Amino acid sequence: MSIPTVALVLYPHFSLFHVSIPHVVFTATPHDQQIFDLKVVSTDGQEQQADKSLTMQPDGGLEILDTADIVVVPGWHDLAEPPAPALAAALRQAHARGATVVGLCYGAYALAYAGLLDGKEAATHWMAEQDFCQRFPAVKLNTNALYVDKDRVITSAGTGAGLDCCLHIVRAHYGTRIANSVARILIIPPHREGGQAQFIEQPIASSTQDAEINRLLDHLRANLAQPHQINDLAARSHMSRRTFTRHFHKATGMAFGKWLVNERLQRSLELLETTPLSVEQIAEAVGFQTATSFRQHFRQRFQVSPSVWRKTFSEFGDDKLAQP
Repeated sequence: MSIPTVALVLYPHFSLFHVSIPHVVFTATPHDQQIFDLKVVSTDGQEQQADKSLTMQPDGGLEILDTADIVVVPGWHDLAEPPAPALAAALRQAHARGATVVGLCYGAYALAYAGLLDGKEAATHWMAEQDFCQRFPAVKLNTNALYVDKDRVITSAGTGAGLDCCLHIVRAHYGTRIANSVARILIIPPHREGGQAQFIEQPIASSTQDAEINRLLDHLRANLAQPHQINDLAARSHMSRRTFTRHFHKATGMAFGKWLVNERLQRSLELLETTPLSVEQIAEAVGFQTATSFRQHFRQRFQVSPSVWRKTFSEFGDDKLAQP
């Protein structure tokens, strides 16, 4: 089956760093398989100059947006300058025919100028909050969100949130396991806490600078189904309870109980998407005492039930990659 085409739109004096974020995510090859077909686009199809006198040769012009599944504007050069009429029209037409249109960081300005954000919630870099609200009063700016996904229009906050946003797109197409694989390739957290109820998790530290805690994290991940008491873990790490608690929080950025729940929920996503196990079996496999407790934690985090998550994402597991 065909893979989604991503059109990465260059803008005048574009930032190489901002362009590199979607470029590296959408050209990643988890399990040595291509998952997106990335096309670089300039308005006129000619090479485009970056902000430091470098140039990039595109794959073509705005005609690529006529068939792209995802269109990404990875920033914007001048907040006071609307996109060229041809680009604005191409963005509107792409969305109208069913494509997803994405504005990373200040790229939200290009989408707002094109009218794609009117009446919608959106995100952009916090430094532009006042300016954005003055220019686009019809847009509901969410200053707390890492990204906002509304009606096939996605916008993100600043640089790091662009990675979160792109990983969200990967997960929407291929599920949690593939998104996590891409995150591991890039050595970044698969999820980070956002300011709104969407499918974003707390960061999950795969490793820390504390070797003793790293060994413990490996042990815990291999034994999620088992009960774990802080006193026992402190003794295992040859620390007092108080010292262990301090070291764990410093190494992972969160309390032990919260970290453990995050890990169990993360593992449950993979099982929901890639196995036929029942919710009760998954609850037991990841270490929740009851299925009711599992459902409560799951709904609190993701705003949906495990069954709804499975219905939404189970068709996008690794088996999709194996299809011809």
